[in-house]
Amino acid sequence: MSRTRTARTARTALPTALVATAVLLAVPAPQTATASERPPRLGPCAAGQLCLWEREDFQGPSRTRELADTDIESCVPLSRGTTAASLANRTGRPVTTYQSAECAETGEFDTYPSGSWAPRSPYRVRAVKIWES
Repeated sequence: MSRTRTARTARTALPTALVATAVLLAVPAPQTATASERPPRLGPCAAGQLCLWEREDFQGPSRTRELADTDIESCVPLSRGTTAASLANRTGRPVTTYQSAECAETGEFDTYPSGSWAPRSPYRVRAVKIWES
């Protein structure tokens, strides 16, 4: 290859490389999870408690239940007019949440093992039952 051809190739390659670099710099880099995609921050819930929050993601007013003030394997409705949208089970026992205030199994219900944190219940929780084990 002649010296002239090599110089011409280098002159055309340099602008092409600069354009390619500029294009790459103009394209935004993939972002990590945004604030709305990040997992919610866990709400405060002490060992031995069942904690229920009025809103999703452990937000809003919370209510707690402890074994000392809850009949085991009995339906415990939340206070009239209140519901929960997120919960943490730190009771050391399984807990079932119910859509029905009477723990009726005709509505939605789910059982959460001890150590569960649920930022979004699939329904408004109106009653709970703590199981022996």
